[in-house]
Amino acid sequence: MTYEAPLYRPPSEARSLILQLTLGCSHNQCTFCYMYKGKPYRVKSREAMWEHIAWGKAMDPGARRIFLADGNVLGLETPLLLEILATLYREFPSLERVSVYGGPGDMLEKTPEELTSLHQAGLQLVYLGVESGSDTVLQQVRKGVTSEEMITAGVRVREAGIHLSCMLISGLGGTIHWEAHALESARVISAINPEYLGLLTLLVEDNTPLRRQIQQGSFQLLPPEKVLAETRLLLEHLQVTDCTFRSNHPSNYLNLAGVLNQDQQRLLAEIKEAGEQGLLRPEGWRAL
Repeated sequence: MTYEAPLYRPPSEARSLILQLTLGCSHNQCTFCYMYKGKPYRVKSREAMWEHIAWGKAMDPGARRIFLADGNVLGLETPLLLEILATLYREFPSLERVSVYGGPGDMLEKTPEELTSLHQAGLQLVYLGVESGSDTVLQQVRKGVTSEEMITAGVRVREAGIHLSCMLISGLGGTIHWEAHALESARVISAINPEYLGLLTLLVEDNTPLRRQIQQGSFQLLPPEKVLAETRLLLEHLQVTDCTFRSNHPSNYLNLAGVLNQDQQRLLAEIKEAGEQGLLRPEGWRAL
């Protein structure tokens, strides 16, 4: 049994058993994303799913954490998801957590009752790519939802008892919308109040619509010093409670880590020091 490449998982799922139940991304329209552009979305057959689960059990019978791939497994019908969760907790006696990527559109299609039932069945964590809180930026990158819909999706998951990990992308507003990107992202994340917040920095792959926009001159990349200013503006306006914050991805110019808002002033001081001393990751060292 093998995975169908490419296969992606969040950095925090490095030690998790990955079970690939869907292929690709059900949205797959974002201009910046390269992950599944050559991989049409498909849901595996029930037979293939259960064969894959059996393979996973043979590979790692003592798994404590399982991540369900590919993108947007939350888009599966709720009865099927409930059956999958019941099977996982039955077949993996040491299992403590099941997590998935969740697109905002898929979240909105689930009723609060459905999400609560999934939490009760053992879905512990959902990863949500917010990307930006600016409606202008969200529209330009073809995210498929508005900022208010993003808030509704995130709050609905949180209220169901499921932990939520949100991601923003520094620089996604380019040189024109960077301030709105920071301020509106702070507004959206504050309204959702997730348990986790990750910050990546935009890196543009060749096979993306965004690369063509850059070549055509309709999008200008934000320089490193402006990315730092954008991060500072974001942190200054975030109002969250006990939110684990990480900006330590290889794409970032500066590694930051703390709990918000408790560590806000320390993080702002680290940003100031890095800017004054030029302590930023060289462009050639950044990677996805």
